[in-house]
Amino acid sequence: MHLASYVVILWLLFAVLVSATDLYKILELSKHASEQDIRKAYKRLSKQYHPDKNTDPGAEEKFVDIAHAYEVLSDSTKRQIYDRHGEEGLKAHEGGQQHHANPFDIFSNVFGGAFNTQQQVRRGQTVIIDFEVSLADMYTGANIDFTMRKKILCDHCRGSGAASDGDIHTCSGCGGSGVKTFKQQIFPGMFAQTQSTCNDCGGRGRIIKKQCPHCKGEKVVEHTQQYTLELKPGTPEGFDIVFDGEGDESPDWEAGDVVLRVRSKKEKGAWRRKESSLYWRETIGIDQALLGFQRNITHLDGHVIEIDRQGVTQPGHVQTIKGEGMPLYQTDSVGDLFVEYNVVLPVELHSDIRRKLAEAFYGPSHRDSRDEL
Repeated sequence: MHLASYVVILWLLFAVLVSATDLYKILELSKHASEQDIRKAYKRLSKQYHPDKNTDPGAEEKFVDIAHAYEVLSDSTKRQIYDRHGEEGLKAHEGGQQHHANPFDIFSNVFGGAFNTQQQVRRGQTVIIDFEVSLADMYTGANIDFTMRKKILCDHCRGSGAASDGDIHTCSGCGGSGVKTFKQQIFPGMFAQTQSTCNDCGGRGRIIKKQCPHCKGEKVVEHTQQYTLELKPGTPEGFDIVFDGEGDESPDWEAGDVVLRVRSKKEKGAWRRKESSLYWRETIGIDQALLGFQRNITHLDGHVIEIDRQGVTQPGHVQTIKGEGMPLYQTDSVGDLFVEYNVVLPVELHSDIRRKLAEAFYGPSHRDSRDEL
């Protein structure tokens, strides 16, 4: 076998090994991903490949790999070691043998409970926000950065509210069931059994001895998250863009969605929109209305439309320019532009101008009585 063939084979083996251990690639992230990006990627992928939901071959192995990648990259110390020395560095750091946490425990900690397709998952409320953008951005399409404040699970306690795992104890009042059972004698030899929520633990089944110092036992903290709104050309008025699972987080439910309802700003200017049609109001003088004119209109994306009007333009006249309207959303079609003409009359006329107009309209023999005053 030629040397070149050996080189190719070795390179392919190296590529396979690298890709197999690339934790960032498992989470579909770059090495510059933030903590929020890592958490968001894990939540999305772990739900997609959870064995209770995905029965495809290889889904369970993928779920385990995703959990391992998140376990390493969500820990700042482990992530730093991995970035510098890879998996071997992590093994050396942990005494030669890596410890892998239970992937289902990781999932439960992130989502605040087990995931079961047979049981309806509680979801937080969907938040709808009216989001105003410029008409130019709706015409051309744009990526608009914005920030939003929301509640996320405390990174320190992972939503438990406790300073450490050792500070979480089974409630002695209910034995961890969250309910207390009472027996009451009705008649001799006959008892009625009732249940009520345990007042010691509030029905949680656990007692926290020492609260988390970061969230003060609230389990969640306020966080400002940056997002990018992707507008497509011709985005309709009132169009809903959904940010899946980006609502307030809680250990008691799965985060709801945030919906941005996109609308155009009410801006000062001549442009108006009605579905796929655009309207432009052009103001001209009496001389241009009578004699014709040439003008340029700068469109929303900056390109220039040339207008050449010959002859008389009546007040309120509407000129249709095909294919210069709004793009039809997710199609190759474009609406029309309607130019509405507004004719402005002069406030007053000098006598010589009035005389010339009279001669033009009525002939040189016509005399205006006001000229004789």
